Amino acid sequence: VAVLRIEKAGRSGKTVTVIDMLPKNELFLKNLTTVLKKKCGSGGTYLMERKEGVIEIQGDKRELIRTALQKENIRSKG
Repeated sequence: VAVLRIEKAGRSGKTVTVIDMLPKNELFLKNLTTVLKKKCGSGGTYLMERKEGVIEIQGDKRELIRTALQKENIRSKG
């Protein structure tokens, strides 16, 4: 289950949507990041430094991301 949250801290007041608790598989994260960036029409990146994979998308795009994750058969909360 992917966890969606909004972060502003340490980003000069810019809002970022964070998708956490994803599998730590670089190919999976890279492809999912590309899909989400196209759906949201904004920039983003993926991180593999933590225990789980993390994707960051610029802006508050929770609704668009939730819909895109459902199409990829990934459950989400938050």
